[in-house]
Amino acid sequence: QVQLVESGGGLVQAGGSLTLSCAASGTISRFYAMGWYRQAPGKQRESVAAITSGSTNYADSVKGRFTISRDYAKNTMSLQMNSLKPEDTAVYYCNAKDYRRDYWGQGTQVTVSS
Repeated sequence: QVQLVESGGGLVQAGGSLTLSCAASGTISRFYAMGWYRQAPGKQRESVAAITSGSTNYADSVKGRFTISRDYAKNTMSLQMNSLKPEDTAVYYCNAKDYRRDYWGQGTQVTVSS
């Protein structure tokens, strides 16, 4: 019954900004953690950013450039990406965790040109 849908991906020049959004089918309050993962061609999926009720965490590669947030009124989670680099090119996935399992969105493509 849980559905996560990402949006906001696209093409952007290096140094530019992009904001990704993840919309949940219901209240996001039921998730004890949410986050963003990405997977580049030929690479394994990696955690980019995560958020709980009490903290946020970022991969070293994006720290200082990306900001994760939640909007409980809209049941969405966002990832503000600034100072984008070509190495940020990947499919970005929304992730949410409850006490039973992980949930995933379908992914949205982010391409950063040099």
